[in-house]
Amino acid sequence: MEDMKYAADIDSITKAHALIKPYVHRTPVLTSETLNCIAGKTLFFKCECLQKGGAFKFRGASNAIFSLDEEQAAKGVVTHSSGNHAAALALAAKLRGIPAYIVIPKNAPNCKVENVKRYGGQIIWSEANMQSREETANKVLHETGAVLVHPYNDGRIISGQGTLSLEFLDQVPQLDTLIVPISGGGLISGVAIGAKSINPAIRVLAAEPKGADDAAQSKASGRIITLPQTNTIADGLRASLGDLTWPIVRDLVDDIITVEDKEIIEAMRYSYEVLKVAVEPSGAIGLAVVLSDKFKQNPFWKDSNNIGIVLSGGNVDLGVLWESLNT
Repeated sequence: MEDMKYAADIDSITKAHALIKPYVHRTPVLTSETLNCIAGKTLFFKCECLQKGGAFKFRGASNAIFSLDEEQAAKGVVTHSSGNHAAALALAAKLRGIPAYIVIPKNAPNCKVENVKRYGGQIIWSEANMQSREETANKVLHETGAVLVHPYNDGRIISGQGTLSLEFLDQVPQLDTLIVPISGGGLISGVAIGAKSINPAIRVLAAEPKGADDAAQSKASGRIITLPQTNTIADGLRASLGDLTWPIVRDLVDDIITVEDKEIIEAMRYSYEVLKVAVEPSGAIGLAVVLSDKFKQNPFWKDSNNIGIVLSGGNVDLGVLWESLNT
């Protein structure tokens, strides 16, 4: 990693950590004897659901925004996102006092759209497909001259998300395994680089919904697989890996474990009832993995005893949640 063969390295993550420290929360780590007993492991929950903007995305967004030079910043930033990245970028831009143009698909969760509005982002609607999102964002780019900040396929974003691992391992140095949600791969890429630079023996496992298992398929086949459609309650985990995140996932993520939506919903219930924190489906998936038979019965992970779980976000669309709990 010292020759920067990836889009980020430990130096870029360390620099990001120093740059964004005045703006981000050092989020707490929670434990629960009840959940330890259920899992048969010692679990540590990194509560990025309590991060500014309600998700880990504020780390990468802050690094991207505050690393712009004055000329770039003056024209603002643009992105396309269905949720947490949109809100995070809008908030970071607000803190720097620059415009944020946010392209949002029409089917985005209402709670996440409201967050973007709350933080002063200028919303431009697109159709609910990646082609429309990208075309709309490109149109805004040409009209405004703003800087594109991709939700995950961007070295600044990956480095910012990697600051989570520096913090987590400082708070709980004895961690031997990390379980991190995977979607586009920005979070787990940064976390894997940061964590393995500090402790090369640490295991990094990705948690993915069965209804959006492109990363698991990619890992198994050795090339990026994209799905024609996804079907999962975890709306934040429907993206496909990018050309910057894929090599890191391929090389540094030890395994990808998939779980069903019903397991995710059960993990959300535990988060609410036992940990007393509001976690969105995408954020609860790490707990779903550690409680799954796939994890418990796999001999590879029998030595994983001190497990760090990233609760990546807490922006829950309550209407959808109640419906899912009643099905």
